[in-house]
Parts: sequence; structure tokens; C-alpha cells
Amino acid sequence: MSTASFNPRAIAAIYLFEMARTWRTPLQSIVSPVLSTSLYFIVFGGAIGSRMQSVEGVPYGAFIVPGLIMLSLLTQSIANASFAIYFPKFTGTIYELLSAPVAWWEAVIAYVGAAASKSILLGLIILLTATFFVPLRIEHPFMMLLFLVLTATTFSLFGFIIGIWADGFEKLQVIPLLIVTPLAFLGGSFYSISMLPPFWQTVTLFNPVVYLISGFRWSFYSIADVSLGVSLAMTLVFLAACIAVVGWIFKTGYRLKN
Repeated sequence: MSTASFNPRAIAAIYLFEMARTWRTPLQSIVSPVLSTSLYFIVFGGAIGSRMQSVEGVPYGAFIVPGLIMLSLLTQSIANASFAIYFPKFTGTIYELLSAPVAWWEAVIAYVGAAASKSILLGLIILLTATFFVPLRIEHPFMMLLFLVLTATTFSLFGFIIGIWADGFEKLQVIPLLIVTPLAFLGGSFYSISMLPPFWQTVTLFNPVVYLISGFRWSFYSIADVSLGVSLAMTLVFLAACIAVVGWIFKTGYRLKN
């Protein structure tokens, strides 16, 4: 890849190409995730919410909304970014990208930016959809948007890494299905970790998704399982780690040219 000066036209070209794929498949890219999340609102909000009136003063149906948005954000960010970079590898067109006068970080900005944009759009649509099911309030809208953008960017980078690491379509699903989704379910999406016994509260704090969900929920209701500063710091640490790994991949050519 080139180390030429900043090339905004190249970034825009890749970004718009990736975004166009979303508009060509709206049922798969937008409608399906929104419907799936809506079912969670109905099943958990209705079935469990009728028995659990509130959590820390927040109606249960409204309490789970930040967790459900974060769950969708994590899975969709990874899926969008991993497929976006894996498909050129699969078809062989990645060699055109590698030989183009485009810096590696420009390609990453374009691919990750497109994946994050799709996930943020989806998260906002799910947030809007949730208002039809439960009474919502957002006490800190700036922090809500900040966590939305940081999480989408971080996990799009993580998905980008998975897409480069994977050497088959089945491997694209291994980490999201077997690791990320369970961590999201066990990270306080549907409950407060304060409801757990002390031992399991301690164990849960080793789950990085807890900090994402906790910070995001604080932006809605000013309640959190861990402090806002810790949540934000953990998110930034994960973001920095993903950036470092992506930089190493392009420096070494790991699985890019095989």
C-alpha cells in the first residue's frame, strides 16, 4: 500500500461503495436486526417486565433498552466490518487495494467508518423503535452518542481484525457467536450486576462488555454498575488495542497476501 499523503477521494470511494451495499440489501442489513431486537422488547419486556416492575427505579422494559441496543451494536459492527474486508480476500480483489495509491490507514478509515456508520444508524433506529414499546428518557444525550460512536468504531475495528484473520466464512461467525454474544448476555444486558451474589459480581467485572453496557445505560438513566470514568477508560483501552493490532497487521502483512 502507498504511504502517500492524505487521499480523501480514496476514502470516500471505498466508504460509499461499502455503504451502497447496505442500501442494496435493506431487509438483511436493517429490517432483520430491528425486528429481532423488537422481539426482545416484546418477550422480555412483556413476560419478565410483568413480574419485575422496576430495576433501580427504572421500569424493566426501559431498563433493558440500552443493553439491547448495545447487543445489536456489537454484533452488527463485527459482522459488517469482518465481511467487508473478508470478501475482497475471498474474491482476490484485495490485491487491487494493496497495490493502489492508498495508505493502509485510509483503507481502514473507509472500511471501519462504513461499518460503524451502518451500526450507528441501526442503533438509532432501534432506539426510535423502542419508544413505541416502553417509556424512554435520555438524561445525557451527548454521552449516549459518544458511547454509541466509540463502541461502533471499536467493534468495527475488532470485526476488521476478524475478517483478516478468518480463512473461511465459518470463522467469521466463531468469535461473534461463541464469545461476543455470550459476553453481551452475561454483561448486564437484561439485569443489573448488583442483583448477583457478591462472588459473581466480582467475576462479572472481568467481562469487558459490562463496562460498555454500564456506561451506555448511565447515559439514559444516570445509573450504572461501574463508574462512568472506568467505563469510558475501558472502551478507549479496547479501541487503542484494536488500532495497534490493525497497524501491526498492515506492517507485517499478516494474512493479507496469502
